[in-house]
Amino acid sequence: MTASRPLGRKFCRPLFWLSAVFCIMALNAPGHAADLISVPLDKARILHLPDRASTIVIGNPLIADLSIQPGGLAVITGKSYGETNFVVLDKAGIVLTEKTVEVTFPSGQAVVVYRGSDRETYTCTPDCSRMLTLGDSPDIFESTMKEITNRNSQSAAAGGSGGR
Repeated sequence: MTASRPLGRKFCRPLFWLSAVFCIMALNAPGHAADLISVPLDKARILHLPDRASTIVIGNPLIADLSIQPGGLAVITGKSYGETNFVVLDKAGIVLTEKTVEVTFPSGQAVVVYRGSDRETYTCTPDCSRMLTLGDSPDIFESTMKEITNRNSQSAAAGGSGGR
């Protein structure tokens, strides 16, 4: 039995170091998660800006947009799928914070239909209707966009004439 004890220790040493590495990785993971802001496509999130915030730089404004509001607030809107970042600076150009923004598929009752390589998306809240979604087939996307544009134009015209 004595001979097996040193042999067991040799096998335990790699496991000890492997578990130590995993513990260190686990301790570092929440710090990164706190720097990640997830925003669904076409949705907005409210952020509290740090005191002394003067300038905000968006890494890729095609993915997300950020608008400053009174009272130290900002609204970040998901514009396209992907990941970008934003940096908040004070008047002296000192970085106050930097966050990563991830724009994801909107949650909810969406149904994606594939016909070969063609794709179209429906929103099913409460009834299923076509939804304008990046990545849908060009024909589907264009026809949905045309319907939305026509509806918005008709709505604006009716609102401008007082509904007459």
